Amino acid sequence: MTSAAPEPRRRARVRAPELTGEGGWLNTGGNALTLADLRGRIVILDFWTFCCINCLHVLDELRELEEKHRDTVVIIGVHSPKFVHEADHAAVADAVERYGVHHPVLDDPELATWKQYAVRAWPTLVVIDPEGYVVAQHAGEGHAHAIERLVAELEAEHAAKGTLRRGDGPYVAPEPVATDLRFPGKALLLENGNLLVSDSTRHQLVELSPDGEDVVRRIGSGERGFGPDAFSEPQGLALLPDGRVVVADTVNHALRAYDPATGAVETVAGTGRQWWQGSPTSGPALETDLSSPWDVAWWRGRVWIAMAGVHQLWTWDPEAGTVQVAAGTTNEGLVDGPAAEAWFAQPSGLSAAGDRLWIADAETSALRYAEPAGADGADGYVIRSAVGTGLFDFGHRDGDAAQALLQHPLGVTALPDGSVAVCDTYNHALRRFDPATGQVTTLATDLREPSDAVLVGGDIVVVESARHRLTRLRLPEEAVRVDAVAHRTRRAATDVAPGTLRLDVVFRAPAGQKLDTRYGPSTRLLVSSTPPELLTAGEGPGTDLFRELVLNPEVTEGVLHVSAMAASCDDDPANEYPACHVHQQDWGVPLRVTADGAARLPLVLAGLDA
Repeated sequence: MTSAAPEPRRRARVRAPELTGEGGWLNTGGNALTLADLRGRIVILDFWTFCCINCLHVLDELRELEEKHRDTVVIIGVHSPKFVHEADHAAVADAVERYGVHHPVLDDPELATWKQYAVRAWPTLVVIDPEGYVVAQHAGEGHAHAIERLVAELEAEHAAKGTLRRGDGPYVAPEPVATDLRFPGKALLLENGNLLVSDSTRHQLVELSPDGEDVVRRIGSGERGFGPDAFSEPQGLALLPDGRVVVADTVNHALRAYDPATGAVETVAGTGRQWWQGSPTSGPALETDLSSPWDVAWWRGRVWIAMAGVHQLWTWDPEAGTVQVAAGTTNEGLVDGPAAEAWFAQPSGLSAAGDRLWIADAETSALRYAEPAGADGADGYVIRSAVGTGLFDFGHRDGDAAQALLQHPLGVTALPDGSVAVCDTYNHALRRFDPATGQVTTLATDLREPSDAVLVGGDIVVVESARHRLTRLRLPEEAVRVDAVAHRTRRAATDVAPGTLRLDVVFRAPAGQKLDTRYGPSTRLLVSSTPPELLTAGEGPGTDLFRELVLNPEVTEGVLHVSAMAASCDDDPANEYPACHVHQQDWGVPLRVTADGAARLPLVLAGLDA
């Protein structure tokens, strides 16, 4: 005797808007897709942009679900750019290959589909049922478990109704391309004169001859993994005093040590799990979670880590075998000051030079540095910015550092004369900042997504990531003249009414779960603004997911920064140790104050705004 299927939960019925994007489709064999083509399948729209570390985390979260439900679920990546470079179709195609995206991608450079679905944050996931209705929306990371359960419900419900269609999806794999390197990330000069490169997309390290042309050996199986012979999208490399190389094994959320003498690889920090809010921020290195370490540098007796996934700097002490947070709050933005109070946004490049650690802070398009606050660092460290103003301003402009602009730099290299070379990735340029004069110049252009550079004698060897090669340049005596351009983020501002603005972060615990209140409040909300004068009341932390904000009548536009977190656990009284999940997202919402604007601002963390 078979038991009846459980009664499905009642859901809102909102017809899904059509998928449109001027850039066209990738991974479909040249075919354009419509929602009608996908009728009968469960569709998950992943609104992402390739600069965004949180979007890259979600790509990895979705891999298991994509494989498990490949005959019923179609994931569609909707690429929605933040930076001007990300609106370049060729760059989107590169990113799809670089990050192993194995589902169709709609290139939407004008954010047309983003606007139709009222998306406000990268990443956002929207679930569409087999009949073409939106049934859920999730912003940020940590939702794979909830979507997995929802997919199972939808499969059962629509199989019973006869509206579920199983079969192969529309994904068509592109033809592989044979090159020695594929989207390399970082490079290092070894003691034997050879160059070591992180071959990120192929999950390997590659040792090249001194000219950077011939492959000496490959380290790693080339398959994504976390064993002694496997990496997962490795990036940063740094030489340790004992001759080993520490590797930022980015998607494994770990540091590995590679011994060039023996070829051995071992894990020295991280568990292979991603760090979440509430996890320890210091402790034994092999017992503490990390989050997308992107670069590493040996400075002041420790390995410093650009922890892009949580917008912080951490350190690893090889002698003590410990890791700890060194700078940053996990809030995303550009705030200088004492290390514990500073804000970063995807720090992605490091270079040590005397008493300064230079930092390429990618999402703020900034060059920053850490230095001791007192003699020998006895008073900790302080963070300062040399170039860059925040999350929303970027471009290619030389001159005085106070008004110079970069666009998503990923690499920084200290030069012998005390200046700094910056791999200005999305401007395809190598830039230079001179602390002595405060001037920014351009050293070279026509470099395709440069992500790192290393000094070799009197030359500088640049990792041209999107050209899959190393390029050797003479450090030029004269700067290249470049026409100045300035940009702001491509998102349209949200019109809000003057006076009081009701902020609602919409969160509904997934089916079978409840808010986790065992150890106090299960939700957190942090609000701030740029400029700070935008708000006269309502900023700061709290535990409710709603807030009454008071707008300053003298400020007509700005950016509202909202960070929200909610913790939910399986609702099973018989289970003494229920599985718990953290849902979190940061929003930067451009606002424009107008008389006919809205008095309420809903931001969906999970669920649908009623």
